[in-house]
Amino acid sequence: MNEQAPRRPSKPYRRPKKDPVRLLAFEALRAVDERAAYANLVLPPLLKKARENSGFEARDAALATELVYGTLRRQGTYDAIISACIDRPLREVDPPVLDVLALGAHQLLGTRIPTHAAVSASVELARVVLGDGRAKFVNAVLRKISRDDLDTWLQRVAPPYDEDAEDHLAVVHSHPRWVVSALWDALGGGRAGIEDLLEADNERPEVTLVARPGRSTTDELLDVLGEDSGLPGRWSPYAVRLTEGGEPGALDAVREGRAGVQDEGSQLVAIALANAPLEGTDARWLDGCAGPGGKAALLAALAAGRGASLLAAEKQPHRARLVARALAGNPGPYQVIAADGTRPPWVPGSFDRVLVDVPCTGLGALRRRPEARWRRRPEDLEGFAPLQRGLLREAFQAVRVGGVVGYATCSPHPAETKAVVEDVLRGRGGAAVEAEWVDARPLMPDVPALGDGPDVQLWPHLHGTDAMYLALLRRTA
Repeated sequence: MNEQAPRRPSKPYRRPKKDPVRLLAFEALRAVDERAAYANLVLPPLLKKARENSGFEARDAALATELVYGTLRRQGTYDAIISACIDRPLREVDPPVLDVLALGAHQLLGTRIPTHAAVSASVELARVVLGDGRAKFVNAVLRKISRDDLDTWLQRVAPPYDEDAEDHLAVVHSHPRWVVSALWDALGGGRAGIEDLLEADNERPEVTLVARPGRSTTDELLDVLGEDSGLPGRWSPYAVRLTEGGEPGALDAVREGRAGVQDEGSQLVAIALANAPLEGTDARWLDGCAGPGGKAALLAALAAGRGASLLAAEKQPHRARLVARALAGNPGPYQVIAADGTRPPWVPGSFDRVLVDVPCTGLGALRRRPEARWRRRPEDLEGFAPLQRGLLREAFQAVRVGGVVGYATCSPHPAETKAVVEDVLRGRGGAAVEAEWVDARPLMPDVPALGDGPDVQLWPHLHGTDAMYLALLRRTA
């Protein structure tokens, strides 16, 4: 009779370890995917709750933020790599599993986290949120990914540039192909420029403050921040850039509304409109698309310094409340109303300066909202066009003869910028408008590479700002 070998005792079941940092990052990614939320709106309350309930430290918050934004920015690249490591189409993998895999891929290929730690932490996360069965799949895929570095993977999954330039750039720089094409058309030039722009889109943007004139100064902000945490702005006289150690919410001026967080490109747009040459009176200003209130707050402060008043209009009531909060405490006269700029309640020809920062695809702010690149579609360009033309047409109705209209948008695409202005001037979709261009370039002194004018296009890789567009026009009849 053969004796059977003694059976090894099975290992006792070990509960997965909950990593609060990676669990929070996963929760944020699921909100972005399931609810079409934006990370910049989802992440702050999650971090606040974690600090209050879980004892999150600053380094925990920094890691969670990097995991969320880094994964979203590089989603296209990581999808291509993950796809090369599985035996089924990517669309057949459940979205929560993809989120865990992408988080793991970012730790392996986009951070300095050691390979073993990145894999084991991702597998533990998978056990917590997906279960032990799917955690084994995550483990197998991430081990395949960990065998090579990012450059090696890109050589494998991206088509050669000479065979398909746009697809190569799309995979290497993690942008949808149509966005690469759109940005390249808007930028012009050769390979170097578009690669610089796409790389800039994948960099973490600086946090920039605005010292609202008459309420605070850049010197005040810099004194409080100190040399290690604050630097003067590059172009705006009211800008202060925060370095790694700077925290906007810790500043009294920000809490009190005397200063705010605002990209330097947005500041330049408001300043240029405020300083555009004007014929006649300069007493009434209008921000016709004021939400969420950054430009309106700066315009209100500038207007107050000249004895002028600002009317800030925003269609959505909840965004109008954000505008009111941003303008609270302004020393000069102002009013905030919930109103549709395409069907305005104000008297035609009653304003001296009018700004319309119109809704758009947001292709100029992909650094700050990386998820937008995956949500937008080419047809969105056509979808926004009627609204953009309607808002600009009503802006010309609102301004008096001799007054100035500023048309701004956070997109560099010609279909949302100069084409809209020219359509309105020529009367496409309505009566032609009689107006003349005002050269915006002299109103942004010392800012280089502003093009041939008279309008202005800012760029992340050239100016360190969002890709803001501005056209200034004076109504002539």
